[in-house]
Amino acid sequence: MNLVNTAVSLAVANSVTQNVAGLNLRDFLFAGTRFSDLHETGWNYQTGSGRNSYNAMVTLSEIFRGTQGTAGGGHDRPTPITQMGENLKANWLPMAVGVIGIPLLAKVATKVLRKPVLTPMNKMIKMTGLDVKV
Repeated sequence: MNLVNTAVSLAVANSVTQNVAGLNLRDFLFAGTRFSDLHETGWNYQTGSGRNSYNAMVTLSEIFRGTQGTAGGGHDRPTPITQMGENLKANWLPMAVGVIGIPLLAKVATKVLRKPVLTPMNKMIKMTGLDVKV
């Protein structure tokens, strides 16, 4: 298992969910559970902000249900797929930068840090018997 590749994959996934679903990866996956403070419909994510910005947020459970319920004033919210399309139109540039830039940055950092940091660290990890590489 390569820890750098795992971290890059998680960072790219977080960038995508942040820009398309309006939530970080943890809240997108675990909304409505004890692993997230977010209600499964996203309504309490920005409490006290004075605006109804949660309408742009889509959780995984909403995608499975196919509905986002109603907004605070009883207004119908768009379907999750429609909302994700609107989010993608509004946030395509930051998402593209994240999806392309994060792996590039990781690749450059790995090449720069290979000899002074990563190689000795991998040797120490190998001596412990773990099958993990940095």
